[in-house]
Amino acid sequence: MVKKYDFLVIGAGIAGMSFALKVAPRGKVAIVCKSGLEETNTFFAQGGVASVTNLLVDNFEKHIEDTMIAGDFMSDRSAVEKVVREAPAQIEELISWGVDFDKDEKGNFDLHKEGGHSESRILHHKDSTGAEIQASLIRAVKRHPNITVYEHHFAIELLTQHHLGMTVTRQTPDIACYGAYIMDMVTGRIGTFLSKVTLMATGGIGAVYQTTTNPLVATGDGIAMVYRAKGTVKDMEFVQFHPTAFYHPGDRPSFLITEAMRGYGAVLRTLDGKEFMERYDPRQSLAPRDIVARAIDNEMKNRGDEHVYLDVTHKDAEATKKHFPNIYEHCKGLGIDITKEYIPVAPAAHYLCGGIEVDQHACSSIARLYAVGECACTGLHGGNRLASNSLIEAVVYADAAAKHSVGLIASLDHQKNIPAWNDEGVRSPEEMVLITQSLKEVGQIMSTYVGIVRSNLRLKRAWTRLDILYEETESLFKRSVASRDICELRNMINVGYLIMRQAMERKESRGLHYNIDYPPKP
Repeated sequence: MVKKYDFLVIGAGIAGMSFALKVAPRGKVAIVCKSGLEETNTFFAQGGVASVTNLLVDNFEKHIEDTMIAGDFMSDRSAVEKVVREAPAQIEELISWGVDFDKDEKGNFDLHKEGGHSESRILHHKDSTGAEIQASLIRAVKRHPNITVYEHHFAIELLTQHHLGMTVTRQTPDIACYGAYIMDMVTGRIGTFLSKVTLMATGGIGAVYQTTTNPLVATGDGIAMVYRAKGTVKDMEFVQFHPTAFYHPGDRPSFLITEAMRGYGAVLRTLDGKEFMERYDPRQSLAPRDIVARAIDNEMKNRGDEHVYLDVTHKDAEATKKHFPNIYEHCKGLGIDITKEYIPVAPAAHYLCGGIEVDQHACSSIARLYAVGECACTGLHGGNRLASNSLIEAVVYADAAAKHSVGLIASLDHQKNIPAWNDEGVRSPEEMVLITQSLKEVGQIMSTYVGIVRSNLRLKRAWTRLDILYEETESLFKRSVASRDICELRNMINVGYLIMRQAMERKESRGLHYNIDYPPKP
């Protein structure tokens, strides 16, 4: 089965769908997502979208500086300026697609303040901003006659010159992408989707870790596919752990307690009720995420505790319920009234600051292939992401990719002579057991050795163990019929390897990468 489109979008979060809506007037678009349209990192984003809108107190320079500071001055300043300065126009476009941001009684945006921000500039929809954006974009996508959505379809491999019989290496010039092999997970059949332009928008890698706030579809598929296609991937060592995921053993994913709650006034306490953040940073509970996550991790390890507390009991109860209705109801369902009781929290893998390297047009190192959203490394985040900068980055770079790609479409054609997927292989009952066990091992290795705090010894140990899993999995993949499970496992091992290798290459502690063998400079 061969399908032809002008634009192939792999991933259906804010990045993929906003790109699709922008290019759809200029050609036929396919959106491929491996689950339903609602199961994305965008949907689970609680906090909001950062943008300078209140010019009476805020300005672009402040937002730029806050981003640079949070990123440990490793951010690409031109990327930071691009996102910050273009943000207000993209906010207007989101509103035009139906996104409803909260306003105050005067009709102005009700702006929150989050960790690392010098001003209140976070637009939100209660504590479910991502869900509001996702729902609005889904409605707009479904209305557009030029967009076809393929739910429960899994992208397995990008098509390049390799599939025309060429030997492709990382030194091969002018590698180009012609589409992808896509599996229909209902039938198990693998089709060839040819495209003039392909956009990778597959989100993050949280599921590579045992404890994560990401939906379990976040297995780093796009990054792994691009890496195998010999594209450039960078800054994978910078994995952000959200400091405050709800501590409830066995939950996967973990329920996120938004940063906005600390912006609202919540404070962190040890199990004996004492505040501790003043010992780590003058900004206390409103310090950037990397500092807060390491502080919590340190307190837990030193005290032998499995969590700390977030305390919002000193705030007005009705105001808390109004600002955080979903969090209030979720915690209440688990027997905790957050207006009267402390919330148990612990860090969890949350966001990847690195990924597929792209330029200001969102072009990857592979021609005709763009990457946006969490799977892309634009240079905005540097060593650590500033809270609520991710959603705005996604729409700004989706806009850049749309403008650049529509200018190319007329000069491109579909590649001929791509062979059909080779579906030889067997399926045995023992496969699932092997895959399930390997998945558990990947999570354990990454969480134990490549987590918030690392060391050369831990990274070396992780490398040795992951290498065994890699060999076993590749052998299983080659002799098996392709399935979502084996493909996801393969991708997770690829991603784990990239995080580990790039962590080993960085001989310093910087941003989110903290190695005890390279103490940070005072």
